[in-house]
Amino acid sequence: MDTEIASLDDLEFDLPAHLIARRPIGSRTRSRLLVVGPAQVEDRVFRDIGDYLREGDLLVLNDTKVILARIAAMKSSGGAAEILVERVLSERRVLAQVGASRPPAPGSVLRLQPGSQPARVIAREGDFYTIEFEQPVAQVLAKLGETPLPPYIKRAADTEDVSRYQTVYAKREGAVAAPTAGLHFDQALLAELRQSGVRTASLTLHIGAGTFSPLRAHRLGDNRLHAEWMQVPDETMRAVRETQSAGGRVIAVGTTVTRALETAIARSTDEGFEGETDLFIRPGFAFRAIDMLLTNFHLPRSSLLALVYAFGGTARMRAAYVHAIEREYRFFSYGDAMLVLNRHES
Repeated sequence: MDTEIASLDDLEFDLPAHLIARRPIGSRTRSRLLVVGPAQVEDRVFRDIGDYLREGDLLVLNDTKVILARIAAMKSSGGAAEILVERVLSERRVLAQVGASRPPAPGSVLRLQPGSQPARVIAREGDFYTIEFEQPVAQVLAKLGETPLPPYIKRAADTEDVSRYQTVYAKREGAVAAPTAGLHFDQALLAELRQSGVRTASLTLHIGAGTFSPLRAHRLGDNRLHAEWMQVPDETMRAVRETQSAGGRVIAVGTTVTRALETAIARSTDEGFEGETDLFIRPGFAFRAIDMLLTNFHLPRSSLLALVYAFGGTARMRAAYVHAIEREYRFFSYGDAMLVLNRHES
């Protein structure tokens, strides 16, 4: 029987700071790949992933595209502030987090830097603010926005991040964080997999800044996730069903794909789904849509780690993380990857 997960303490682990990947490696497919089977782990490189896939399998990809969501600003008092766009609400309004020494009050004005263009704080709800720009959002982000690197990278974004903090198949703008499991693919590897009979299908889940927010409630089941917009097209759901019926395996490329597919299949067995999801997958969840999970290594005490424990099994995934730390795998967004096989497969 697998280990129970009841509290945030059960999602804790110690990670040496030097294992946090702060820059991408030279080639996407040269990252390391930890393959986690029911009884053993294997240390591979990502370009070997085809060794674990076969004709008739289906890779499901999240085609969301990261926007230049981070904007430097200044409060009317002169203090520094930072706007992190969570979602575009209308032509000139966004939902955003604001980093400042003191939270700005509704009605206050932030001056965007450089240029001092004003942005008005319209309202606040919890951690998020409704902010209105004087110019269309798309123009503001194009002129002033920066790549929204995760907070643990602890450096300013540069020109390399514009392309590398983005999957090669990114298409639909709207995310403020990359679906990082997909960062390891290049077009050549995807073409090679398709040539071998592995199919691909796409969906969209626009990842919000909440993905980096730690879970706060000590009891795991008391936590709630920020809602994120998603769309699983009808043809993607049909591909999932056809693959399962034919004996193939559905491989989710990332936790976002997992949440989107499991949300859609819970809503309808035959059609896709468009809307918001706040699905919190944790140990005890009954998976219906996926057979294998490709993912990066995640933050302790996070909803993403809870999902990985739910799919792979708590004891097995804890052992895999211990192995990864001992072998000095690179962690988090720019880090290495893990392929979790179905617990019934070797």
